[in-house]
Amino acid sequence: MIRTVLGDLSAEAVGPILLHEHLLFDIVPPGTAGDRWAEIAPADRWQIDYRANECAANALQTDVGIAAAELSAYAEDGGSLLVDQSIFGLARDPQGQAEASRRSGVHVVAAAGTYVEAYVPDDLKALPTEALADRFTAEVCEGMDGTDIRAGLIGEMGCSWPLTPFETRALEAAAGAQARSGAAISVHPGRHETACAEILDILEANGADLTRVVLCHMDRTHPDGTGIAPLLERGAVVEWDFFGVESSHYWMTDEVELPTDLARLRLIRDLAAQGFGDQIALSQDICTKTRLRHWGGHGYGHILRNVTALMQRLEFPPALVSALLRDTPLRLLNLKEIPQ
Repeated sequence: MIRTVLGDLSAEAVGPILLHEHLLFDIVPPGTAGDRWAEIAPADRWQIDYRANECAANALQTDVGIAAAELSAYAEDGGSLLVDQSIFGLARDPQGQAEASRRSGVHVVAAAGTYVEAYVPDDLKALPTEALADRFTAEVCEGMDGTDIRAGLIGEMGCSWPLTPFETRALEAAAGAQARSGAAISVHPGRHETACAEILDILEANGADLTRVVLCHMDRTHPDGTGIAPLLERGAVVEWDFFGVESSHYWMTDEVELPTDLARLRLIRDLAAQGFGDQIALSQDICTKTRLRHWGGHGYGHILRNVTALMQRLEFPPALVSALLRDTPLRLLNLKEIPQ
């Protein structure tokens, strides 16, 4: 059973899946200067995209009509379902998600949880682990933000480096909510090579099923692939979700050299050859306007439209392609039955 914003679906009703995207979002860092509502002119689009975090208006997309049109374009490329990991703190909009899904015919899964501490209000930051676990569980089992629209995934749980006390409690709460709701957990790790291992330690110590934990952003956390195998050996799923970003550097720091789409696929192919093919996820993590087709970007259909051809070029086995595009995200989104 897959829990979408329009209700629960059987797995058989779902085709290709994007596990980590943002559909309606406000990811403008608190305190960022600049006009959040400024228009992005075509003449400026490339430079804004290249330094994606420096333009406040680029990190804000709350227009339901544009979201629906982007989903329709994704459907034309063969897409069936998209997970909007815009959790609390990133302008989560369950009703807007539902309307965009209705207009486009694309299934949308919403997410429970909280983002990094800087995006969370003080009253929520003060909650103990148990209260946070109750909140996350209710978002999956009852509804989000005063609606009866339910989440189908926990996360991307926001983690800084080093972790703050609130973020640690939120991870502990996510483990508790997983046990009570049956939902998988997706984690936005801090930007440090040891961050993912520490996150797994916390989740495991609090009873999480690590085979249903996704560690996001391998592209910038382990850009050359070093350090990923030990995470896989613990049972976790690792995710490359910067597909479509073909830049020489990570926009949050010039010190990280990002892989290209082809380099990402080579890393995935090598890890799959080691037996980890069903523990790898891929997506695009679109969280800026300039990556959407409305503003001249690649849009949600890029993996289906372009990256699959690269997979053929690298002679990916059909079973691996199926795992990446549908089987693994479907397994993670399939709510695990919890004995009553």
